[in-house]
Amino acid sequence: MSVRSVSASASASAWAPMAITAFRVLWFAQLGSNIGTWMQTVGAQWYLVEAAAGATVIALVQTASLAPAMLFSLPAGVLADSLDRRKLLIWGSAASALIATGLTVIALFDGLTPWTILGFTFLLGITSTLTSPAWQAIQPELVPRELIGASSALGGVTVNGARAVGPALAA
Repeated sequence: MSVRSVSASASASAWAPMAITAFRVLWFAQLGSNIGTWMQTVGAQWYLVEAAAGATVIALVQTASLAPAMLFSLPAGVLADSLDRRKLLIWGSAASALIATGLTVIALFDGLTPWTILGFTFLLGITSTLTSPAWQAIQPELVPRELIGASSALGGVTVNGARAVGPALAA
């Protein structure tokens, strides 16, 4: 269904943006990405606990994951406003997949150390930080004006739903 064909009656539903194919596809991609992020964070912490890393190193997983948001949010917002958001999302997602693949290969060859885990977690945090403003800014291009509130609320569902599901799947 196109953006233009969403009827006014559909806007009454909190789920109305899901009738728009582009929004729905990107919403599920964002949900999957958020679940994967939480799975990686829990997996990294779990690995470090089993590897008998110190409590400080284990706690640094959260720092490595979230510090990029503090450090790069403003530049990420500028990039989202300056560049083609679609391309930024594609490149950010590709970079994230490449980084995750690198971490997987290192794990397969038993090369994981606390510092490689923290480094890769930091890199994944950077890709997440760089794509987040583009995702938020592209939503008004995907849905009609009357559905922006509902699309924003559904964006919150991906964040909070992934926060509940991701760690459970990782366990």
